[in-house]
Amino acid sequence: MKQYPWIRLAAVTGVIVLLTSGCSLLGTKEQSQPIDPPPTGVEPAAAPTITQPVSGKTAQNLAAITVYAKDEKGFIAPIALQVEKSVEVAKTALESMVEGSAASKNMPSGFIGILPKGTTVKGINIVKDQKLAVVDLSKAFTDYNLQDERKILEAIVWTLTGFPSVEKVQLRVEGKALTEMPQGGTPLDEPLTRAFGINLEKQDGVEYGQSTPVTLYFLGQNKDLYSYYVPVTRMIKRTDNVAQSVIEQLIVGPDQKKGLTAVMTPGSELKHIQKAGDLITVDFSDKVLGPDKKAPGNAMRAVVLSLTENAGAATKVQITVNGDAKVSTTDNQSYSRPVSRPSEVNPSKL
Repeated sequence: MKQYPWIRLAAVTGVIVLLTSGCSLLGTKEQSQPIDPPPTGVEPAAAPTITQPVSGKTAQNLAAITVYAKDEKGFIAPIALQVEKSVEVAKTALESMVEGSAASKNMPSGFIGILPKGTTVKGINIVKDQKLAVVDLSKAFTDYNLQDERKILEAIVWTLTGFPSVEKVQLRVEGKALTEMPQGGTPLDEPLTRAFGINLEKQDGVEYGQSTPVTLYFLGQNKDLYSYYVPVTRMIKRTDNVAQSVIEQLIVGPDQKKGLTAVMTPGSELKHIQKAGDLITVDFSDKVLGPDKKAPGNAMRAVVLSLTENAGAATKVQITVNGDAKVSTTDNQSYSRPVSRPSEVNPSKL
């Protein structure tokens, strides 16, 4: 029997359960459907916006898309790009992720497209009632380095599931369904969801079969001092209180050996967290504040990104300090009202 990576035990047997559970097989009848644009949110959390258009293009002809690319440390991270408007926005997104593509050249320094050079996206079909994207790629897709196999899958799945109409992804090459990746044999006999994880890591002493995944947002930085959020799926000891564990792990911070930076103020304390409907309320002690009595802007955005990534139906976050909602940040943003996930993460600075 062929020995697959641990994902055979985790994703296929259902050990990992994240935001989207359950995988149904591709139906016999497919319909080509347009992909909805990413949601903008009701009250977006503060985040930079793209202000400089792609060379030679006007703002009216451009659309913002979020793709996942590989940084110089090997992490897969989201990058918001501006591309020409198109009805085939998902196809455009994947084409932007091909190594050496024109759009990939607009990524920040140190980032590269993770799809193998020469890959063409032959088509994307959306099985609407299953929220399934069936992606047909050219033969060149199979020509990649083994160490990039999981990263390639992470980038495709997280890019496409960023669209509201997609929760699952199935891959084909030249019209034929892939049941496993060609180099390392990662199983693809069921569609992939974000339960696959991203930039996976496991805490010491944690067994995969007795674990819960939480996806956390830490900070990376390139040589041009461009700071960006990196999602990391961390396997922790099994818990039923995912939201509380998310904040606790943000406070623990990133693996120092991997080159990411913590977002929370040293000594930050979680006092209380509560989920009600689509709202999560998280209360910190005043140790989350700096000497200026303001919360770090990067920390608060990471809290919103991490909680909304893991919290299922919860789409808004209310941040309080000692029960007081009058929270301001070092970047002069107010968190006095609930905020939703920002519509763009890591805008590319051209």
